[in-house]
Amino acid sequence: MPIAERLNHLTLTVISLDVSVAWYERVLQLDRFATREAPGWARVLLRSPVGLVIGLTQHEATSRGDHFDPVRVGLDHIAIHCGSRSEVQQWAAHLDQLEVSRDVVVDAPVGSLLVCKDPDGIPIEFFAPFPPITQT
Repeated sequence: MPIAERLNHLTLTVISLDVSVAWYERVLQLDRFATREAPGWARVLLRSPVGLVIGLTQHEATSRGDHFDPVRVGLDHIAIHCGSRSEVQQWAAHLDQLEVSRDVVVDAPVGSLLVCKDPDGIPIEFFAPFPPITQT
C-alpha cells in the first residue's frame, strides 16, 4: 500500500497575488520559481532552499472583500517545522525585525509555537515539537 510520506506542495487562494507574493518572499524568504495562468486565475509558485513549495493563486471569482476564516471547512493554519524552541524564537526576532504582527511564543504540551498571519489572515505557525518521552 502506498504511504503518504510528506506534502509535495501547498496552494492557497489569496485576494491579491502581488501583496501575498511579496509577503511570502519577505517573511518566509521563499523564492519565486514558476508562474501559471489560465482563464479566471493566476498562480505563483514559491519555494524555500530545502524544498518547501507554496503556491499562491488569485481567482477572478474571489471577492475582494472575502477573508480567511479558520472555522470554515478547509484550511485551519500552516505549520512550519522548527528544530527547537530557540529556532522558534529566531523566527520571532525575524518577524519583529520585519514589523510583522505576531503572537507570543507559547510552550504547549506538544511543543513550542509562534503564530503570525499572512495578508489574507491565514495563520502561519512556527512549530518545534518536544522530543517524545521515552519509557525507561
